[in-house]
Amino acid sequence: MTDARVVVVGGGLGGLAAAARLAARGHRVTLLEQAERVGGKLGTVAVDGFRFDTGPSLVTMPPVLERLFADTGAPLHDVLDLQRLEVAARYRFGEGAELDLPGRRDEIAPALDRALGAGAGAQWEAFLGHAERVWHATHEPFLESPVSAGGLARLSLRVRDLAAVAPWRSLRGVGARYLRDERLGLLLDRYATYSGSDPRRAPAALAVVPYVEQEFGSWYVRGGLRRLAEAVADRCRALGAEVRTGARVAGIDVAGGRVRGIRTADGDALPAEVVVANADAATVYGGLLPAGVGRATRWRLARTTPSSSGFVLLLGLDGRDPATPHHRVLFPPSRAAYDAEFDAYRGREPAPSPAVYVHAPDDPALRPGDASEAWFVLVTAPRHDPGRGVDWDAPGLAQRYAERVLALMAERGVDVRHRIRSCTVRTPADLERETLSPGGSIYGTSSDGALAAFLRPANRSPVDGLYLVGGSAHPGGGLPLVTLSAEITAGLCAARL
Repeated sequence: MTDARVVVVGGGLGGLAAAARLAARGHRVTLLEQAERVGGKLGTVAVDGFRFDTGPSLVTMPPVLERLFADTGAPLHDVLDLQRLEVAARYRFGEGAELDLPGRRDEIAPALDRALGAGAGAQWEAFLGHAERVWHATHEPFLESPVSAGGLARLSLRVRDLAAVAPWRSLRGVGARYLRDERLGLLLDRYATYSGSDPRRAPAALAVVPYVEQEFGSWYVRGGLRRLAEAVADRCRALGAEVRTGARVAGIDVAGGRVRGIRTADGDALPAEVVVANADAATVYGGLLPAGVGRATRWRLARTTPSSSGFVLLLGLDGRDPATPHHRVLFPPSRAAYDAEFDAYRGREPAPSPAVYVHAPDDPALRPGDASEAWFVLVTAPRHDPGRGVDWDAPGLAQRYAERVLALMAERGVDVRHRIRSCTVRTPADLERETLSPGGSIYGTSSDGALAAFLRPANRSPVDGLYLVGGSAHPGGGLPLVTLSAEITAGLCAARL
């Protein structure tokens, strides 16, 4: 049992999970969150009796969460009610074909054949076979371990693994080897957006994303995924960690090449032997550290591509259709139209015809009565960048784009405009203000580029005693990777302490 002071900056899932793991090891942990409640992007909004998750809507790789709870106290199933989705998502393609993608891998190929024609299932299974090889090549040495030049070198020396990862190919490029049906190509493209990336530039290694979802299943937390953040925060407190909200950190103090503590916006100084930063890496290196510290990492971050953001409608609807799928994706009419969405990431206007994602859980806890539904509608969108890109605070833009998204839904067979009781719009600018993510980038940097997924900021910083955790650090964004990031970081901290 040790008694070292650890300060965690930021109460997103990564910070909470790292705090719980370090508290379970006996360290004195203080977590500071700038918002009035913890959770970061695992947020929730209540409007007129409706409640909406405003962040992730799926749990994949449940074993990662099970390990977090088992390592810190009572098991996951004692704390949260995870329910496996029998239909992971309903996909609608441009010509009107619909696919209910099963939540179990052995049911996927027959469903594809029924929806898209004979042979579609075999094409997808061939791709998943490749993705499985990538998974086995990368998950232990990369996703579950600290990133290092030595680790990448060892991977490069394993010829079969290197051929599977294929860093010289894009995700779309590797998909083209297996998927002759353009609709399957659209399905694969969608997984690049899970990391805020462009499938034409994202590395082939992202093939693990659909593999993980379909191998481990898609799961939902009854009561909303916000409950996951609350459960980990409760675990932190039960282990003796101090969790402070409304406490914004203004700087990380460094002297003699090592971390000394933090300063809050209120002027308080909190000494620490170890600081774990669950803030965006660009914010840590560009705003919290003293000038000149971490210059090389700051230079490298300035040359990376930020991830995309999201434009969101929170719809409280009158009436309820029991056949409404938990998830629905409405694709644009063609791959060319989908490519225009990715081109818009770097443009000055949002995409005119983006894919539309709808999360509509059948959960009584999220609606005011049985004759209603709470829908979270998302389109991937350019980040907020008034100087060089889209200014989401420009007068009228948010409302015009909200109307455009609702019209696209209607064109694609899902017209709910006559049912709307309440409509709340959330733009990338809103996300930036609420979470302090630059531009509202959901995942920090994108995975665009041959080695981008392998070159995120490391969990161990160049400053002795300072560590990074969360979606902008290794191994990346999304609930499972953020939870793995916390596991890696806590292990590094424990070794240091």
